[in-house]
Amino acid sequence: MTEMKLDKFCLVGAIAALLALIFPLAGIDADTGKQVAFVSDIPGLAIAMALCVIAGAAFTWLGVRSVISGVIILAVAVFGCWQAIATLYDHGVAGFAGTGFWLFILSLWAFVWRGIDVIANYRSLETAKQQIANVTVPVAFGFWLLFVWEVLVAGFGVPQVLLPPPSMIGVRFVTSTDIMAADFYQTFVKAVLSGYVLGCGSAFVMAIAVDRVPFLKRGLLPLGNMVSALPIIGVAPIMVMWFGFDWQSKAAVIVIMTFFPMLVNTVTGLNAAGKLERDLMATYASGYWSTLFRLRLPAAMPFVFNALKINSTLALIGAIVAEFFGTPIVGMGFRISTEVGRMNIDMVWAEIALAALAGTAFYGAVAYIERKATSWHPSFRVRRH
Repeated sequence: MTEMKLDKFCLVGAIAALLALIFPLAGIDADTGKQVAFVSDIPGLAIAMALCVIAGAAFTWLGVRSVISGVIILAVAVFGCWQAIATLYDHGVAGFAGTGFWLFILSLWAFVWRGIDVIANYRSLETAKQQIANVTVPVAFGFWLLFVWEVLVAGFGVPQVLLPPPSMIGVRFVTSTDIMAADFYQTFVKAVLSGYVLGCGSAFVMAIAVDRVPFLKRGLLPLGNMVSALPIIGVAPIMVMWFGFDWQSKAAVIVIMTFFPMLVNTVTGLNAAGKLERDLMATYASGYWSTLFRLRLPAAMPFVFNALKINSTLALIGAIVAEFFGTPIVGMGFRISTEVGRMNIDMVWAEIALAALAGTAFYGAVAYIERKATSWHPSFRVRRH
C-alpha cells in the first residue's frame, strides 16, 4: 500500500489560517484602551480565512498535482491579500497588527509559495501555455514581494520617512509623471544612451586594434584595468570640471565605466574560435580581415553581448551617481539627492522605481537583440520534454 504524503505547505497554510480565526487581529494598548479587532468584526476577512482553511485542508490530503491546483491556491491567496490590505487601512489595524493578522499572512505565504512552485515546474509542448507559465511566475512573485512590503510597513506602523509603503510610492509615481519624464529624458536618453554607445563602440574598435597589434595587448589592457578601478565618486567631479554640468560630463563617466568590460570581453571573444576552424579558413587562403568577419566576430558575439548587458546596468548607475556632483536642475540623480534633503522619501523611491524600470527595459532590449543575433548559440537551444 502506497503511503500518502501530506503537502506540508498546504498543511501550514490551513493551520495558520485556523489559528488566525481565534487570535485577535489587532493588539490593545493598556494605557489608552484601544479597541481590539477580531475576525468576526470583518466579514470579508473571515471569508478569506475560511477559504484558506478549506483549501489548505483539501490540498493537504489531495496534494497539489497539477497546474490547475496551483492556480486555485494562488486565487485563494490573491483574495486573502486583498482582504488583508482592506483590513489594514479600512478597519484601523495599521500600526496595531496582532497575532491573528500575522498568522493569516503566514497562511498566505504558504499558499503563494506552493502555488508559484507548481507553476514554475509546469512544462508544456504548447508554446503559448509555456510562455504564460513563464510570465506568471515572476509577476506573481513580484506582486507578493510588494504585498509583503506593504503589509510589514503598515502593520508595524513604520514611519514613512524611513520606508514608505509601495502604495504611497505608486501614488507619487503617477502624480509626478511630468517631473519624472523630464528626469528620465535628461538622465537616460541624453547621458546613458550617448555614453553607452560611445563607451561600448570605442572599446569594440579598440579590441580589434588590440587583436591586430599584439603589443597593444600588453600595454593597453593593464592601463584599461587601472582606469576601470577608478572610483566613480572620484572621477565624476573631475568630469564635471572638464565637460560642464550638463549631460556631457555624465556621458564621460559612463564611457569610463563601460569601456573596460567591453574591451576585455571582446578581446576574449575574438580568441574563442577553435583551432580547427582557423585552420580551415587558412586552407581557403583567407586573410586576417576575412577571417575576422566570417569566423572570429560571429564566434565573439556571445562575449560582446555579455559586455553589452553588463554595461546596460553600469551606465545607468554611473549616470545617477555622477549627477550627485553637479547637474542642471533636472535628472534622476539630482532629484534623488534634493528630495532626500527635503525628506520627500516617497519621491526618492519613485525615482528609484523609474531607474529600475528603465534599467530592466534596457537590459531586456539588449537580451532580445542578443537572442535574435545569436540564436545559433547552444545557450538558446530549448530542450522540449
